[in-house]
Amino acid sequence: MFLLMAAIAEHTARRAAPRTDALLAELRALIARLARPDETTAIDGVLLSAAGRPGEPRASSSGTVMAIIAQGAKRLAVGDRVYHYGPGQYLVASVDLPITGHYTRASTDEPALGFGLILRPSAIASLALDADPAPASRPPRRARPRPAPPGIGVAEASPELLDAVVRMVRLLDSPGDRDILAPMIEREILWRLINGPLSQSVRQIGLADSSLTHVSRAVRWITEHYNQPFRVEDLARSCGMSTSSFHRNFHAVTALSPIQFQKQIRLQKSRLLLLTGADDVATVGYRVGYDSTSQFSREYRRQFGLPPARDAAHLRAGAETA
Repeated sequence: MFLLMAAIAEHTARRAAPRTDALLAELRALIARLARPDETTAIDGVLLSAAGRPGEPRASSSGTVMAIIAQGAKRLAVGDRVYHYGPGQYLVASVDLPITGHYTRASTDEPALGFGLILRPSAIASLALDADPAPASRPPRRARPRPAPPGIGVAEASPELLDAVVRMVRLLDSPGDRDILAPMIEREILWRLINGPLSQSVRQIGLADSSLTHVSRAVRWITEHYNQPFRVEDLARSCGMSTSSFHRNFHAVTALSPIQFQKQIRLQKSRLLLLTGADDVATVGYRVGYDSTSQFSREYRRQFGLPPARDAAHLRAGAETA
């Protein structure tokens, strides 16, 4: 039985390959022609990117997004987890996390090309509700909380998902159709996602009481108050979780403990401040929450490979020659 199922799966994959190749080829052509330097498009929430060189790993935040690579390859690191994805693969970031990422395969002749869709909780919740309405005859059950899924995942895009993405990008050439058809195609893309390999992560974005939502609330609080000390027990209580459950779910989503997450945010913020050159190293360390300049310099060097002042000079020199 197992061999039969494997044979069927292999046959299905072979049949899908030509369609996938054709869709990726069209998507590449569309993105290469329509991508803007700032990645925005005329459709709200739709992003197109084109990069003509790999670049160095840079710290940023993931946002809550689905991203498909049409050409090239990308590497992302979150805590101790590393993700690689290339043509025909997509990434889902269900929580806005501090990441370090860069394109690993891109050139002038073959630029890295990508499509992104910002994932809106309200749209996912509406679709999930319409797809699985609670029967009126059955009393509501108290759902058992599920463990939070990882905040980032990578999977192969199905031909159906690629087809919907291509039709969304085509709308950029049809202004008269965009307002009506874009929301419908967004809904189709979300439908493909919540029925795909990363469905758990996508579905939990739309659930107000999911473990992922509780962790997202904590992530948002730490990000907004990164320079303030906090007690993990208090943050867990504000999310309606026990300390042990909070620790477990927070690490499952972010690959970091709450204190490590705060440190990542502090160091990313400090790097941006140093790049502007408005303050010296000691002042920047204090502004992001460090009482000790030596501790700030030590942790900064461990994270970015250079002491703060040298790293800032290196970044400014790179920005001037770019």
